[in-house]
Amino acid sequence: MNNTQATIPELLTNKVAIVTGASRGLGAQVAQQMAAAGASVCVNYLNSEEAAKKVVSDIITAGGRAFAYQGDVTDLAQMQTMAAEVIKRFGGIDILVNNALPSYQFNPNADYTSIETVKWAHFSQQIDGIVQGAVNSVQAVLPQMKAQQTGKIINISTNLIYNPVVTYYDYTTAKSALIGLTRNLASELGQYGIRVNLLAGGLLKTTDASRLTTEEVFDYIATTTPLRQATSVSDFANSVLLMASDLSSAITGQSIAVDGGLTMP
Repeated sequence: MNNTQATIPELLTNKVAIVTGASRGLGAQVAQQMAAAGASVCVNYLNSEEAAKKVVSDIITAGGRAFAYQGDVTDLAQMQTMAAEVIKRFGGIDILVNNALPSYQFNPNADYTSIETVKWAHFSQQIDGIVQGAVNSVQAVLPQMKAQQTGKIINISTNLIYNPVVTYYDYTTAKSALIGLTRNLASELGQYGIRVNLLAGGLLKTTDASRLTTEEVFDYIATTTPLRQATSVSDFANSVLLMASDLSSAITGQSIAVDGGLTMP
């Protein structure tokens, strides 16, 4: 075990975190690694109840604290009720990870990859799920964070906003909007000790979104990346831990690519 791994269990001791869209993929990994780092975690999900309960079970088995909460991020009242339940169980809210997104198929031949065929309904679905979901979640946790005079908000985006190798118009436009949201939140909320940052991931090895990606594609990404390797889900989750911890207390309003240097915005 290297020194970085050895210090991880101490990073989030006594912190309380909400991770939206945490039943599968990156969200599940973030929730598990946050719990391993000492945080008490709310595992938010929309439809995947059994998967969310499995994430919680794994956390508890490993000695952590967590519970699953079904809630639609596009519904402000549901997010406010979730925040109230987190405070009731754990006594506060220190960290919010805005990871939830609408169901999406990364199909380069789909009709939403061309400006000639994409429909506004495609944009609306992604903007509602990604941007409105993040806004609702922030508004739900904000009273508690302001009362505490501290908090960390991490918005999850994609490096496609810097390098649209496939023109997913709807998804990338919604994810791009999180940059503006992040900067405005950081500007307004810094006076309350609340830090807001964005992490933009590349193609992660491996999540539900990339499960059909071939080894040849991952190998190609590795050869074009300065670190000569594809970014793992665990590596990305560790970056979330860093931004959620006190180690990043001087960082706010930033948009950071987590893709091994593949994009350098």
